Amino acid sequence: MTMRSPAKPRTSRLLICITFYCGALCIGLLACQSRNHSTEQHYELKGQVVSVDPQRRSATIAHEEIPGYMEAMTMPFTLKDQWVYRVLTAGDHVQATLVVAGKRTWLEDMVITKDSPASADAGTPAEAPNLGAQTGATVPNFSLINQDQQAISFQQYHGKVLLLTFIYTRCPLANFCPQMSTNFAALHQALRQDPELYARTHLLCVSFDPTFDTPAVLRSYEVTYAGSDTPETFAHWEFASGTAQQVDDIAQFFGLVHVPQTDQFTHSLRTVVITPEGKVFKVYRGNDWTVTDLLRDVRQLLTR
Repeated sequence: MTMRSPAKPRTSRLLICITFYCGALCIGLLACQSRNHSTEQHYELKGQVVSVDPQRRSATIAHEEIPGYMEAMTMPFTLKDQWVYRVLTAGDHVQATLVVAGKRTWLEDMVITKDSPASADAGTPAEAPNLGAQTGATVPNFSLINQDQQAISFQQYHGKVLLLTFIYTRCPLANFCPQMSTNFAALHQALRQDPELYARTHLLCVSFDPTFDTPAVLRSYEVTYAGSDTPETFAHWEFASGTAQQVDDIAQFFGLVHVPQTDQFTHSLRTVVITPEGKVFKVYRGNDWTVTDLLRDVRQLLTR
């Protein structure tokens, strides 16, 4: 009698097929996800806003060259974060991450620097820009706390030319707060070369980020730019901040915009020359001033 091998259950073969198919499908999905992730590229974008269209979720930006991706040009971009449309206006300077994923592109992690106040709601016309105190205005006796935790007031600088600028230590844009601090460092060194000018001037950097920029943080930041932590350095060049109200008061007087956005600020620029009598002599509202400009202002004030 011929013996036959027992037939394999069909359910077993079906189970093996299903298991193999599911395994292959999972591997395929993982491969697709890996390919999709690997094709997403990130680039740093810097530029100036030409126009904003909240309804279409886009902004036209005249941007600098994007190394490895695109030459400088003006074009519209999709913005990922909805809050941006509530503050972004034409003329603002921006820094963001350009994400390229296949045929899709968008901007995220945007930092905005502006020289005019933004409206609270998208589509609402912004108020007229607050240009701040004009030449000849008397500067109030503002009070702040310096890097050594000492109370200071503007009145104590009467008799000297006070050179004032605004910064915050976490500013990511090299041509904004870091440039102001670098210029003041060069100005501090230039004044040291002329003992008479040095004795009759005072430098003050005011932070509009009092929560983060504590006296200790400001002191460390100053040492980074001044290259020195001697008492003589701090006696001539101070960094200061204060309560939120104190900072708001001084910013409002000089027309400085500083709008908090997560851990960064949308802000404008202000550098001010104040006479020995405590009056506004000149206000620089951008970053195009030079050390030579301020030295000329100082000499003009001290020789009149």
